[in-house]
Amino acid sequence: MIWFLTLALAALSRIAHPGIQVPDVEGVERRPLQVEKGHIQALFFVTQDCPISNYYSHEIRRICDEFGSRGVSCALVYTDPTLSDAEARKHAADYGHGAYPKIVDRTHALVAAAGATITPQAVVIRDDESIAYRGRIDNFYARLGKPRRVVTERDLRDSLDAVLSGRPVAKPEVPSVGCYIPDLSAFKKQ
Repeated sequence: MIWFLTLALAALSRIAHPGIQVPDVEGVERRPLQVEKGHIQALFFVTQDCPISNYYSHEIRRICDEFGSRGVSCALVYTDPTLSDAEARKHAADYGHGAYPKIVDRTHALVAAAGATITPQAVVIRDDESIAYRGRIDNFYARLGKPRRVVTERDLRDSLDAVLSGRPVAKPEVPSVGCYIPDLSAFKKQ
């Protein structure tokens, strides 16, 4: 019975459509859900107008810089489909994001495949196309409008360390605090 539950949970954490291809803001076609053997992909779902998402821009860059040499690839996924590529490039530059790809998810294909619901939210994908972690970056925000004085839990960093060392992720899903990702219909012109 336990082996059946383990298999069922593993199947639930698989990416449904890993071959999704989307252009980044530079026009390069990307498949961010397909992960090279021996590597890990960290997707950061963000919006340009969410204060909490913007707050985390420097921490996202630090994580990508630190873990990049250890086999972690990063991509920033903007969830506002009305954002132009030029606006996304400007936002990323203004907020100090790094050289990792920036994608505007105009059809929410990545949002749906990764199960993202909040910005900012990190999703870590293993090379077997399973989701190792989905959730907050750390616990700086206790809830909306309520930051902590000191970060005491670094959920994303801990999860990346666990996957890189071959250990199970202690908390594979942690609720994020931030701005909800609206359904695509909310962006349609009235």
